[in-house]
Amino acid sequence: MIVANRKPFAEIKEMLEGYTKVLNVGCGTCVSVCLTGGEKEVEILNTELEMARRLDDNPIDIHGHTIERQCDREYLAELDEKIAEGEFDALMSMACGVGIQFLAERYPDIPTFPAVDTSGLAVNQAVGWYEERCRSCSQCVLGFTGGICPITLCAKGLLNGPCGGTNMGNCEISNDQPCAWFRIYERLKGQDRLDAIKSINVTRGWKDQSPRDLLQPGYKKPESMAK
Repeated sequence: MIVANRKPFAEIKEMLEGYTKVLNVGCGTCVSVCLTGGEKEVEILNTELEMARRLDDNPIDIHGHTIERQCDREYLAELDEKIAEGEFDALMSMACGVGIQFLAERYPDIPTFPAVDTSGLAVNQAVGWYEERCRSCSQCVLGFTGGICPITLCAKGLLNGPCGGTNMGNCEISNDQPCAWFRIYERLKGQDRLDAIKSINVTRGWKDQSPRDLLQPGYKKPESMAK
C-alpha cells in the first residue's frame, strides 16, 4: 500500500497563512490504514490548527471531510456541492500525492495544499510500522532476485550483487539493516536458482536509496520483529 508521513506542523501552518476558511479532506484507504490521513488524523490536525491560530489571534474556520478514496474521481464528486457553495478559500489534502493532485485538478480555482509527504509503497509489519518494499521503478527485477527487491532493500540500490560493505549478512550502514544481496543469495540458493543472478543488469541512476521504514509517532517496533 501507499504510505505517507504528515508534514511538519510548522510547514502546514505556514502554507495556510492568509486563508481563513479551509476544508481539510482525508482519505479512507492507504493513508488511513497507515495512520496518517484518515478521519481521526483530519480531526487532530484541524484541532491543532485551530488552537495555534487562536493563540496567534488569527482564527481559522477549518472543516474536515473524509472520503473513501481521493484517487478516484467518483468519490471526489461528493465534495462538489460543499465546495460549489464557495465557502472555502483553500483546500487541504491528507491523501497521497495522487489524491492531492486529483483534488487540485477537480477544483482548479481553489488553492489545494498537501498536509502529508508520500513515502512510497510498503507492507504493514505491525500497527504503526510500515516497511518500504517497492519504489514503482517500472523495471521490476524480482523474477531473478528471488522476490527480494534490491532497489528498496539495498542502501545503494545495487543490481549486480553486494558491495564490499556486506558483513555477516548485514549492511555496512547499520547492523540492523540486512544486506539485500545476502538475502537474495540465500533465497535463490534455497530454490536451487543461483544461476539467476549471473546475468549482468545495466545500472540505473537511482537516488535516495536508503531503505526506509515508516514508524508513526507513538508506536514502536515489536521486540520480536525489531531485527
